[in-house]
Parts: sequence; C-alpha cells; structure tokens
Amino acid sequence: MSDMSTETRSVIIEREMPFPAEKIWRALTQPHLIQEWLMQSDFKPVVDHSFNFNADWGSVDCRVLEVEPNKTLAYSWDAYGLETIVTWTLTPTGKGTHLRMEQAGFLADQRQAYGGARSGWPQFFDKLEQVLSRTE
Repeated sequence: MSDMSTETRSVIIEREMPFPAEKIWRALTQPHLIQEWLMQSDFKPVVDHSFNFNADWGSVDCRVLEVEPNKTLAYSWDAYGLETIVTWTLTPTGKGTHLRMEQAGFLADQRQAYGGARSGWPQFFDKLEQVLSRTE
C-alpha cells in the first residue's frame, strides 16, 4: 500500500520549437522576455538566487537550483502551500529545439493547483512561442 502523503505528481509539457536553444534560453532567463510570456520577475540565471514571479493573483517564491546555459534550468516554485520544482530541458533537434518543462512535487491533495498547472503551462508555452517568433 502506497503512502499517499509522500506520493507526488508532476506536470510535464514537451514541445518541439523551430528556434535554436540559445534563443529559447534567452526567453527563459531574461526578465523583460519572461514577463511577456509568463510573469513579472526579478529572475537571474544564477544558482541560489532568490526571486519572485508576480501576477495579479499573487506571487510565487522561487530559488534557482540549477543553471546549465542553453541546456537546463531549474528553480523552486512555492506558492500558497505548494512546494514544487520547475525544470526546463532544452535539446537541439534537426529542426530546432525540443523544450521540456516539468513541474514536480504536487501532493495528492493539491488537486486544484495540479489542475491549474496542467491547464496553465500549455498556454504559457503558446505565449512563449509567440514571443520567440517576434523577437530577434
């Protein structure tokens, strides 16, 4: 019998994008670009840097956990009792870059947050693609 209190779920979004990893990396790490597809933030791609995402519904407390330029980016994502980790993985492909986002650590009773993330991230991905297609 599994212990429900320790079992966690992840939201995973994967998408092939017709852009080089360097360009996607900029959109993931430069605050003026992050703001265009996700939220306002004081993000810096520096391990241990603490930052916030701010939206009209509130804010998210974050800390950078891993930075490997153009390849991997991970940060904690804590809000309203939620303690999760968001990991971005960029893999070059023949036509561009395979972008993978995993938000891990949803507890079994955090159904609303899990559902919100599952419906929210694809919309953020759509906005990210729009930002990428119109920036140099």
